[in-house]
Amino acid sequence: MKNTNYDTQTHNGTILIVDDTPANLAVLSDILSESNYRILVATDGLSALEQIQYLSPDIILLDVMMPGINGFETCHQLKKNPLTAFIPIIFMTGLSDLENLLRGFDEGAVDYIVKPIRPHEVLARIQAQLAQTKNLRRAEDTLDQIAFAALAFDNSGLITWLTATAVKALHACMPNTETTAYDVGCGDILPKQILDQVNSRIKKTSSNIETIINDIQVGKRFSGKVIPCQQIGEYLLLIQKNAQDWDLASLKSSFGLTAREAEILMWISRGKTNKDVGLILDTSPRTVNKHLEHIFEKLGVPTRAAAVTKVMNNNTLGLV
Repeated sequence: MKNTNYDTQTHNGTILIVDDTPANLAVLSDILSESNYRILVATDGLSALEQIQYLSPDIILLDVMMPGINGFETCHQLKKNPLTAFIPIIFMTGLSDLENLLRGFDEGAVDYIVKPIRPHEVLARIQAQLAQTKNLRRAEDTLDQIAFAALAFDNSGLITWLTATAVKALHACMPNTETTAYDVGCGDILPKQILDQVNSRIKKTSSNIETIINDIQVGKRFSGKVIPCQQIGEYLLLIQKNAQDWDLASLKSSFGLTAREAEILMWISRGKTNKDVGLILDTSPRTVNKHLEHIFEKLGVPTRAAAVTKVMNNNTLGLV
């Protein structure tokens, strides 16, 4: 999916409104436009799912009762797709009974608005969710820039959150015949080989995880550690590629790198800082940074993480 969000410097954010009632669309569009939001509109769940393939909103206001697939099913489809699972969804409903409200949260909604719509409430809920989302994305961006992939799961092995790098790591560490089985997203269960290890380690200690569990094998070339979260019954799995010597000759020929550039990139992939690499190679951090600039130019990437990812995805090097 191509993310084509509008310029956030001139607008507070992009909001997709999904509702089959023209009057509701008009009221919400007016309220949000006056508050400097960009507005996208869909009149049913299917058109919303299609539109999001090309335009990624910052938040979705989703009506529950619609023709075709209803709001619950639309939300379910969005949360199953790793490319759209991160978008916060606020349900709009005239259904005030507890069962329907709980179902909305079960499908992955972050909040709900009971009709008739009250403008100040709508704006307050949107602002609160956008602020939380920005903080979460900052944290995820930070995780994506380091050598770890991360996901959260509960006692049953249900994945409740994961980074894009975690999806890639799980794909890379499983046999090709099982790739489709591990097209994972929030709401899926951890791969059996990982969950079995976690459960086995728990049985050897106690009925619950209270300390960090190291050395969880994730396929042949990845390892992980399980860390208990503050919320009881929830855990964080950090996945890291096992350290291995790269074929530096292949790296040089494949990407046109010098011997020193290939060495530096190998150490960067292991999570070393410029200072660390300088100490290892007996050179200054400034020189390391200069080499990195040349590496970025040759690989056509902007960051350290992107450089490492591009190299690791090169099958000729035997790194994946």
